[in-house]
This record gives sequence, structure tokens and C-alpha cells, in this order.
Amino acid sequence: MGKVAITTENAPKPVAAFAQASRKGNILQVAGQVAFDPATGAIVGDTVAEQTRQTIKNVEAVLEAAGSSFDDVVMVRVYLTDTSHFAELNETYNTLFKEPYAARTTVYVGLPAGLLVEIDVLAVLD
Repeated sequence: MGKVAITTENAPKPVAAFAQASRKGNILQVAGQVAFDPATGAIVGDTVAEQTRQTIKNVEAVLEAAGSSFDDVVMVRVYLTDTSHFAELNETYNTLFKEPYAARTTVYVGLPAGLLVEIDVLAVLD
């Protein structure tokens, strides 16, 4: 079974040569999404909470384009620019996800100016 690139106008277009998501068989990897508004390309929000909500919307749009949802997500990777944002991220994250929860890893990275969070997910489709 071949690999298929997933694209949607409802999430930001990649800035380099990669797909918004890639599917092979029942495995779906959504590329890292950030808080860009898909229509304007502008960053949505100045806080981790605001950016997390937009980032999750973008992830959800890509999942939907692939015929998937957060119900299929088994792994979430969160990339934060500042360790002091961890509590605010968790507070927002906890309102957006429901049980049974996916596994999650959070790491600290450098992101382009103005971006505070990036999220990618791995889903297994039935």
C-alpha cells in the first residue's frame, strides 16, 4: 500500500516541502501544526492558551481531511518555546481532550518569532 499525502485548505499550508499529513495503510501522521490562521497566515493569539486552541483547530482540520478525528489519535507531541508555559498549556489542553486520552510528550524548542506552541499527532485508523 502506497503513501498518500493529505491536504486541506482548512489548515495552514506548509512552508516547506512536506505534507500536512501522510497516510500509509491505517497509520496517519499529522505534521506539526502551529497557530496560523489558514485564511490569512497570521498568528492567532498572543498567549499559549490562544495559540493552543488554534493549533488544535488546525490539527483537527487535517485529521478530518484524512477521514479521521481525535478519537483515532494515539500520540500527541507538543513543542513549547518556554518551560514557564507548561501549566497554561496543560490547563488549555485538558479542556480540549477527553478520555480515553492519547499518550503525550512535551518538549522545549525554538520556533519562529511569535509562535509559542507546535503540535503534531499520530493516529491509527480502523
